Amino acid sequence: MTNQLFEAALGIKAPWYVQGVDFDTATRQLTSAVDFVAGSRFAYSGLAGEHPVHDTQIKRLRHLNFFQHECYLEVRVPRVRLPDGSVRLVEPEWVGQLDGFTLLFEALVLMLAQQMPFAAVARIVNLSWHRVHAICSRYVELALASANLSDVSSVAIDETSYRRGHEYLTLVADMQARRVVFVTAGRDAKTIEGFAAYLNQHHGTPEQVTFVSIDMSPAFIKGVGEHLPNARVTFDKFHVVAHASKALDTVRRQQQKADPELKGMRWTLLKDANKLNLAQLTDLEALVRQYATKRTARAWLYREQLREILERKQIHVVSEMLRQWCTNVMRSKVEPMKDWCD
Repeated sequence: MTNQLFEAALGIKAPWYVQGVDFDTATRQLTSAVDFVAGSRFAYSGLAGEHPVHDTQIKRLRHLNFFQHECYLEVRVPRVRLPDGSVRLVEPEWVGQLDGFTLLFEALVLMLAQQMPFAAVARIVNLSWHRVHAICSRYVELALASANLSDVSSVAIDETSYRRGHEYLTLVADMQARRVVFVTAGRDAKTIEGFAAYLNQHHGTPEQVTFVSIDMSPAFIKGVGEHLPNARVTFDKFHVVAHASKALDTVRRQQQKADPELKGMRWTLLKDANKLNLAQLTDLEALVRQYATKRTARAWLYREQLREILERKQIHVVSEMLRQWCTNVMRSKVEPMKDWCD
């Protein structure tokens, strides 16, 4: 009765069955011995029919915990003799992708790894960091190998830093599916070349990409032009406004040498107005009222006008407003903003 209960709990079906269950009180580990019915024949992937057992191997697999106790399956796994005389191992469907684990245990590790660092997962499941990493890496490899990018036409490309900012990764996301489809080290034009090659390897072509959103990186612009020939480039508004903010800060630094009132206002000018406290808002309003005589105030207004334009949805309206905005900036005496606009 006990064995049948564990068969039901473990999801084990004929010809497999639980031969026995042992609980080690010293190590607090539960071990279930799993065997198959004598005389069973097994199918082998890629070949028709079922084949006789030649011999067996014992495999010990980590399974989901039994209450708070670690649970292991000791499985007698058959090796079958094929028609050509070769002998091949046939594993049950519930054996994991990595040696020593069941599929359900690997599923638990993957679920936890989506929510916390590998080190935390390792502590919870009582594995080494390297084993947790190996499980996750294996499933990433399987997912990448089966990736089909034939319908990817609109992508967003950006870089991010890691290892405390000393190294960079470039990420490519499918904008329609809202998922990352490619990651590679670096942030130069070769990363775009790598993405184009990756498309060719996964049922796609570089020519199918018709829309690309990037920052204003010359390397990305060059890479898209060379390796995604049909892509229309759009600069994402976050980075456009960020460049305008950089020009604004340059104006402030230049002007504060002759205008002591600007000292200490860097973050007041760079932050969104709705994130400022009352004192910062008061200082900002006092500065903006002097826009006719203070270039920093005009630079802030230009940045805010640009932000408002980019919030609009009608592309033709945005295009016309941007042209007029650039004309206004180029007629001004706010040189850093003019240099960026040019």
